[in-house]
Amino acid sequence: MKVMQHLTLASLLAFGSAFANVAIAEDISPAKASASDQMTSQQELIAIFFAAAKTGNEEVINEFLKHGFPVDVRNASGFTPLMMATYYGHQNIVTRLLEHGADRCARDNKGNTALMGAMFKLEWAIAKQLRQVDCDANAKKTGQKTAEQFAREFGQEEKYRQLLKK
Repeated sequence: MKVMQHLTLASLLAFGSAFANVAIAEDISPAKASASDQMTSQQELIAIFFAAAKTGNEEVINEFLKHGFPVDVRNASGFTPLMMATYYGHQNIVTRLLEHGADRCARDNKGNTALMGAMFKLEWAIAKQLRQVDCDANAKKTGQKTAEQFAREFGQEEKYRQLLKK
């Protein structure tokens, strides 16, 4: 298992280095790579970052963050890596992303936050961690669903109230 992680990390770093070299070559070469090639490389890096958040691969997450990868990057559904790690129950990844300034109030394309994902998946330890910042005040101003409304819709209102008391 450890060997596979190291191979994955080595592949990631090799790919990232190739991506960086392409960017440098574009600056000094008259023959510029097409914008679509660069976009594809960026999308691949984003996909790797999201896969690491989804599977709980702390080693890969740490490498990305160490090199300044944007912590609040979004996929096509508007999910952030924080939302992905929350939904799949990877509390260590959630902690690491929050340490790097992940926006716990970010909303996906359907208006849901990471806290809502934690409540949906019954990840109450993660929900407690995310609830340290109140995102509902802004939701009320913009007409979006609050965490309490979300909890009510999924029959988790009592558990949510307990979370607020702690």
